[in-house]
Amino acid sequence: MNPNKQIVVVGGGFAGTTLVGELERRLPPGYQVVLISEESYTTFNPMLAEVVGASVFPEHVVAPIRQMLDASRGTQFIMGRVVAVDRERRIVSASTLAGLREIAYEHLVFAFGTRANLDLVPGLAQHALPLKLVGDAMFIRNRVLQRVASIELQADAQERARLGHFVVIGGGFSGVEVAGELEDFLHGALRFYPRVQRSELRVTLLHDQDRLLPELPESLGRAAARSLAGRGIDVRLGTRASEVTAQGVTLSNGEALAAGTVICTIGTRPNPLVERLGVALQRGRIETETDLRVRGASDLWAIGDCAFVRNQAADGAVAPPTAQFAIAQAHQLARNLVDVLASRPTRAFGHVSKGMMATTGHLKGVAQAYGLRLSGLPAWLLWRAYYLSRMPTLGRKFRIWVEWTWGMFFAADITHLRFTRTQDAEREALAP
Repeated sequence: MNPNKQIVVVGGGFAGTTLVGELERRLPPGYQVVLISEESYTTFNPMLAEVVGASVFPEHVVAPIRQMLDASRGTQFIMGRVVAVDRERRIVSASTLAGLREIAYEHLVFAFGTRANLDLVPGLAQHALPLKLVGDAMFIRNRVLQRVASIELQADAQERARLGHFVVIGGGFSGVEVAGELEDFLHGALRFYPRVQRSELRVTLLHDQDRLLPELPESLGRAAARSLAGRGIDVRLGTRASEVTAQGVTLSNGEALAAGTVICTIGTRPNPLVERLGVALQRGRIETETDLRVRGASDLWAIGDCAFVRNQAADGAVAPPTAQFAIAQAHQLARNLVDVLASRPTRAFGHVSKGMMATTGHLKGVAQAYGLRLSGLPAWLLWRAYYLSRMPTLGRKFRIWVEWTWGMFFAADITHLRFTRTQDAEREALAP
């Protein structure tokens, strides 16, 4: 394969994998797509809250990247981390399992998303649990089970109340979803912990704006708040956390909330690679032209959460960092890259939102789709159907559908999974 006819895509999320799939179908003969990703799978981040609440298994929220590619078309997947880009030589340097590798490109696409930012509130990095990765979701789930088990062994009433208090910071999609899932999970698990009282388990949601889910219509934000509050969740609007400690959260008004677990769903920061690229940035994201080309470059492009893209269908407003817009950008960029290779003019990115959805717990949700507003079970089913449609291969879709259907009628799994290797278990057994 001619290295000068390679389209290299960095990032295996929604944007990157969708782009590769489109390019496989559209590229002229002789061109090859190379996808570089630090992970071997795509994470369906909007479903991480359901992993916390054991509504789904961890493997339900990931899709193997290799299953999403068409190797028969010459597409190559490289599991590695890009450490440098030589724009003069058109070379990408990636740290891989086989050492440092250099990959040549004709066009290079950045689609690597963002990282969690734990510097927004003092003590957040030390004492709060972020929800950004599958590992985060599993860790939070285990911590929740540990806290409930600890209450059974604790005699002090004040400490029991602290251990059973779970505080979620952020009232956006992730915050609302994890608060709802957490409440339902605790309610369902309680019957297996006979020495814990229902009144000893509480969930508090902190949001510094006047309503939840500001990306959705106000009526749906209000509906989400009612759904959460109706199940006993303490929804505090216009409330900001000023410090997180080992004992809980201090609010900006000076009030202290004693809590055993604090979950953070706010804040993102750029991938460290961004600062090494030497490209124009806006709010920590790569600034693009209207056709998704990196500003000031002819062979660099950016889409997804890492890109600062203006939506021409919304009077130039900045496109939100959601899966829907990442996928739409990928489709447009595929067309633009093919046009560039054929010496045709490119087109500006424009996308009209088809709607947005959020769950508020097991079998509960709010949604706006094509102007129709839904809440409760219909919204939840629509939300599940959308993400199921994004899964690769018919066999995987069917298996997940069967397990999801089973989970609608039976209690959530309360297994505390410890990923302990034999050597670690032996060391623990021998410790005094």
